[in-house]
Amino acid sequence: MTELATTGTDLSRLRELNSLSIVRALRDHPPSTVTELSQRTGLSRPAVDVIAQGLVTDGWARVLEPGASSAVGRPARRYQFHAGAGHVLGVDVGVHKILALLADLDGNIVQTVRHSVDPDAGPQARLAELDSVIDACVASAGKVPSDIWAVTVAVTGAVDASGQTSFFTPLPGWKSVNLASHLGVRFSCPVLVENDCKLAALAERWKGAASDADDIVYLLAGMRNGAGLIIDGVLRRGFGGAAGEIGALKQVRWLNAPEHLQNCPGVPSTVGPDDAAAWVFNAARSGNRAAKAAVNRYVKDLAVGAAALVLTLDPQVVIFGGGFSRSADLVLDPLRNELQRLCLRMPEVRASTLGADSVALGALKLSLHEVDDRLFSAGLSAPVAPRRQ
Repeated sequence: MTELATTGTDLSRLRELNSLSIVRALRDHPPSTVTELSQRTGLSRPAVDVIAQGLVTDGWARVLEPGASSAVGRPARRYQFHAGAGHVLGVDVGVHKILALLADLDGNIVQTVRHSVDPDAGPQARLAELDSVIDACVASAGKVPSDIWAVTVAVTGAVDASGQTSFFTPLPGWKSVNLASHLGVRFSCPVLVENDCKLAALAERWKGAASDADDIVYLLAGMRNGAGLIIDGVLRRGFGGAAGEIGALKQVRWLNAPEHLQNCPGVPSTVGPDDAAAWVFNAARSGNRAAKAAVNRYVKDLAVGAAALVLTLDPQVVIFGGGFSRSADLVLDPLRNELQRLCLRMPEVRASTLGADSVALGALKLSLHEVDDRLFSAGLSAPVAPRRQ
């Protein structure tokens, strides 16, 4: 963007647009000099100098004073985007846990709070635990709700346009919950609700095993199986939010695949259903024949749904994630073999590198997207503005 000298131009709006161009030039870049910002934006050096100083005054940027240098003359002053001007929340409401991550506007995590929750907890009990986790996360970071610029909550099950799990969710009574309304009482910022598989896919592309790919099938593998899809670098929700819910088609056998692990012969009666899979994976590593057979049957069923997605979307990468990704050493090779047999073109198959935090990290990333969308579509004076610090 360059300065305009046109009669009738809205000068205040022009200044705002120029300021936004500087903020863009500072975002996702190392500290920059006026000359570098001028080259990046097309604005003149004098204009950049004035605008950058104004952004510092308003709290959008910080000045990094030049250090000692052996070079002749005074080193150039550098400007840096003030990532601490605002914060975002990403929350994973799972069957067994609630995890909240608080991050600055560069995605640097400044606080983490995780609580266990009874898998049979009803809506009110789970919401009370959610409130407790969020309160602890915000307060322990020294923040108040008005410091939060966006909140994203991940839930299990497909999420419709209203933010509710109207199709299916393993959380007891959760279809009746309206999270946006519940949290909207506390937060004045946007509150987004999204499916956990989709957010985990977003996280893997942001900070995980798929950071080099634009076309991704993410498999969330655990006591239930799900998928998140990223095509051309964009998270795909589908018309009604049900994209990737291939497990709803019983013929692909995803719904019953974990039963191979739960019902494996030899699992001690003292091991509960939620821990049976871990026992089977460990036994398979030790050479237990029944456990190895159960793992192979599980992988064969998982591969049918994965192959259907691969044949439909032709992704570059398939990511094996979720709780079972801790046993990727047992799953990846047989999964590759099954996909090789079933698919026309074989994608890369990789294990998640983010583990149990992937869903909450994806929620953070969606919150950051929301802040940037509002900032750069509405302008610096619109819904979010930093406090001067």
